[in-house]
Order: sequence, then structure tokens, then C-alpha cells
Amino acid sequence: MSRVGRKVITIPSGVELKQDGNKITVKGPKGQLEREFNPEITVKVDNGDINITRPNDLPNIRALHGTTRAVLNNMIVGVSQGFEKKLELVGVGYRVQAAGKGLTLSLGFSHPVEIEPVEGITFKVDGNTKISVEGINKELVGQIAANIRAKRPPEPYKGKGVKYADEQIRRKEGKKG
Repeated sequence: MSRVGRKVITIPSGVELKQDGNKITVKGPKGQLEREFNPEITVKVDNGDINITRPNDLPNIRALHGTTRAVLNNMIVGVSQGFEKKLELVGVGYRVQAAGKGLTLSLGFSHPVEIEPVEGITFKVDGNTKISVEGINKELVGQIAANIRAKRPPEPYKGKGVKYADEQIRRKEGKKG
């Protein structure tokens, strides 16, 4: 039995959950998320607890069991607390500026790199080298942060580039002369 899938999810106060067949809508203080889950996985809501069960032990159903529970839990955490990814720019001349709801990055290219605003995501700039990507959808927050990092990933010799705040960059030794 899946260790993740069989954990019970407790619905916090201030969060509403509506179930329409296999479509689940979660509404909370930060916003609303809805998602359609696989019809083979059963989601039961009773007395503020959510139980997720599967009909059999086929490998693809077993995989869906834990995934369904994790995604549903992330929806509940997202509408109640939200998610955040922090990025840092490391390097001489590397900076970030807020441009309306989007971002303008100077990453050592001959042109500034523009990051377009995305619905449901807010950018916060701290100083001129720190970015915070915030939102209620964990998948979207992570994807936007990864897209920003991909514009100039950190290089292993000097560590220059865009990195996650908690990321450790494996450094290489330079040439020996």
C-alpha cells in the first residue's frame, strides 16, 4: 500500500472543498483551484478529512494513488498558505528590476531579458539580485522559477548565473598553470 496515498488529509479551517464526480474545487483565503482527477481513484470527504483509495494494485493505479493525494494536498496548502520560490542572481552586473507585473533581467547578454507576467503568479524583487516567485499553484510557481533560472543557469567555475536561494552549486577547479 502506498505510504503517501494512504495518509489522511485534514482540511484546515477557512478552506472549502467541493466534489463533482472526479472534479474537485478547493476554495480558500488566497484563491480557488480546481482539477479533474482520474476516475479510477476514489476521493472520499467526511468530517473534514479526505481519504484516497484505489481499486486494485496495478502499477499505474498505484502510481496515481500517491500522486492524487500529493496534488490534492498541494491544492489545499496553496489556497490556505500559498507557495514561494526564491531566486538569486550571482555575478557582476547581473540585476533584476520589476517592470509592471513582470521582470527585466540583466544577465550579461547584449539585451535585457524580459519575463512576462503570468496570471496567478506575483513577482517580488528584493534589492536588485533577489527574486521571489509566489502563487497558489505549486506546479506553476515551480515552473516559472525554473524558466527564470533557465535564462542563465549557474556555471560551475565562478558560480555566476541565476540560482535558487537554497541551491548549492558544485564548483570545479580552474586551469592549473
